[in-house]
Amino acid sequence: MDFQEYFPIWDRLAPEHQAMISSSLMERSVKKGTVLHNGDMDCTGLLLIKQGQLRAYILSEEGREITVYRLFDRDLCLFSASCMLKSVQFNVVIQAEKDTSLWVIPAEVYQRVMERSAPAANFTNEIMAARFSEVMWLIEQIMWKSLDKRVASFLLEESAIEGAARLKLTHETIANHLGTHREVITRMLRYFQNEGLVKLSRGAVELLDSTRTAVVGLECWSFSYAYVDGRWVFTDFQLVS
Repeated sequence: MDFQEYFPIWDRLAPEHQAMISSSLMERSVKKGTVLHNGDMDCTGLLLIKQGQLRAYILSEEGREITVYRLFDRDLCLFSASCMLKSVQFNVVIQAEKDTSLWVIPAEVYQRVMERSAPAANFTNEIMAARFSEVMWLIEQIMWKSLDKRVASFLLEESAIEGAARLKLTHETIANHLGTHREVITRMLRYFQNEGLVKLSRGAVELLDSTRTAVVGLECWSFSYAYVDGRWVFTDFQLVS
């Protein structure tokens, strides 16, 4: 399929604006792990995914990662061209989670189109609103949802994305998605395994009973923390009857 069939508002653009995009469009294929956009160091352009999966994450000063949102087939990444949005200060890294084929619209080209085309401007605002909604959802999860529940939710979400119960995930990968430490994830997963919810193997987590994982993970766990050496440290799990 061609770019025109993937770009949602193509038919609403004027012929001259279609020509501007077509003449500057670049097609790329990247391997899993490739960083396509590295925060404010880059102004990559708009990314439209043909096939594959991308991850947008932010990086703390200490080097800890947390996933902001993920992109799949037909999704468009706007923050990889945030340099054209002067009022937006959103420093994200975009990385391929799978081998991915995509199109790149140069930022300066899309900015010219957006300035002259009402459909493009409205479409851009819709994308921004959707992405900021995801950011607000993430903030709510971090503020109001305990980490044990976030881990359970993440495993279920990942299972739905992959369409499989056995997930090829390291503890470090899960920690990076959720913005925590690998050791905390390891302790949680070992507890899940002792409760018969998952089976752990090298580089993989297998969900043994997704329904029970959802119910127990989201409703019935209480986790304990202690303040040690100036920071909160995870100490124990407890099932709440």
